[in-house]
Amino acid sequence: MTGSASVIGGGIAGLATAALLARDGWQVTLFEARDELGGRAGSWERDGFRFDTGPSWYLMPDVFEHFFRLMGTTAADELDLVPLTPAYRVYPEPEGTGPSTPLDIVSGRREAHDLFEAREPGAGARLDAYLDSAADAYDLAVSKFLYDTYASTEGLRDPAVVRRVPELVPLLTRSLERHVARSFDDPLLRQVLGYPAVFLGASPSTAPALYHLMSRLDLDDGVLYPQGGFTELIAAAARVAAGAGATLRTSSPVERILVEGGRARGVRLTDGSEHRSDIVVSTADLHHTETRLLEKPHRSYSPRWWDKRNPGPGALLLLLGVEGELPQLAHHTLLFAQDWISNFDDIFGETPRIPDPASIYICRPSATDPTVAPAGDENLFVLVPMPADPSLGHGGVDGAGDETIERAADRVIAQISAWTGIPDLGDRIRVRRTISPADFASDLGAFRGGALGMAHTLRQSAMFRPKNVSRRVDGLLYAGTSVLPGIGLPMCLISAELVVKRLRGDRTAARLPEPSPTAT
Repeated sequence: MTGSASVIGGGIAGLATAALLARDGWQVTLFEARDELGGRAGSWERDGFRFDTGPSWYLMPDVFEHFFRLMGTTAADELDLVPLTPAYRVYPEPEGTGPSTPLDIVSGRREAHDLFEAREPGAGARLDAYLDSAADAYDLAVSKFLYDTYASTEGLRDPAVVRRVPELVPLLTRSLERHVARSFDDPLLRQVLGYPAVFLGASPSTAPALYHLMSRLDLDDGVLYPQGGFTELIAAAARVAAGAGATLRTSSPVERILVEGGRARGVRLTDGSEHRSDIVVSTADLHHTETRLLEKPHRSYSPRWWDKRNPGPGALLLLLGVEGELPQLAHHTLLFAQDWISNFDDIFGETPRIPDPASIYICRPSATDPTVAPAGDENLFVLVPMPADPSLGHGGVDGAGDETIERAADRVIAQISAWTGIPDLGDRIRVRRTISPADFASDLGAFRGGALGMAHTLRQSAMFRPKNVSRRVDGLLYAGTSVLPGIGLPMCLISAELVVKRLRGDRTAARLPEPSPTAT
């Protein structure tokens, strides 16, 4: 089956969906509301500094490679990928008045083993077992879970999965935090292994232990960076989509999904123009799609259902152009607050607030990429997990955001300065922009202002996550962070493939077969 398709949203999920549908023979038109493509993976420039405004970790390279091979190319042909050494640097909260001593995490089994062993005798061997388990869990997830549309229970009834149930149940019912604590005592090592839960939109205490598979990616496999920034990934996805025949329209906000006789028939834009199609794929935030783009009779989820969803964390983002060099920071740097539990309670608990001190992620792409900052200066992208609460206010440029947000940003800059030993950091900032949950809500239609997408708790993972097809409207499909398989650039690429599988009637848990290298 092929025909015409309308794709809503020009982030990575929308671009990949448009590309794969066009490759399958569909006549595709993509509609992006903003003036540029990218969605959460956007960019912003000022005074010679060019910032990625969203994703900054290139993990699961096999997923990217598979997508590009489906499109008849390779990641190496489309991107200039460089490995990062160290993969990232960690600063624990200082115990005294001076900066803390950093810990560099270098990818590779031997390097990771030696690092853990040096901090905790016996931890090296336990890490080997932990990473063996992580690799096994990753392979199982890719082969049996991530590429399953869950249109049926066929994949769950696979004998290879059924045989693994006794070991899977503890990994699904035990938290990542408890799982890590079973093997390691050193607080900083526990934080290194637990923090990936944040990239899943959860806390270590709510993410299932199965997600220890994330440690295979940074400790075993390594971390890459696409030169030019993640805008190059967006450009590559747009390039292959257009090359396959998809039409990509920016400045084209969708006002309504057209439904006739219980079937999607296209979209109406805010300028009143209608664009008919045989199917519609919305890669916008699912809550936005359901509550803003569909009339009430066509919605699959009730307000009560949404009230029970965990939107994941919000985020305070700081885009900082800094004069002079900052060797104290690696390409990726993490600052871990000592009171780990309270930090996550501030974000996810019953009385949420912006953590202070916070556990902070800093990306310094200028450590690797000379194109993102003027020569001799630095580009910093700072992410502070915070409650998904738009009422905390909007960010702004040069301190013009709402007071709560700008004061929090001041505290974060002071914290980075003190913990990493950059006493004059605040004085050297030449470009400053803040982005907050209110901005995610207004600019991206994000559910409750969440920065990543719905959290990967047990009840919002795998078969329990929203499916990629409407229950009320035929011919309406979904992709992106809100639906299967979940959060992050690789998951968005997989979600695009799941749309194709759904349309083909493919109920397997396998990846789509890649064309031979000589195929055109």
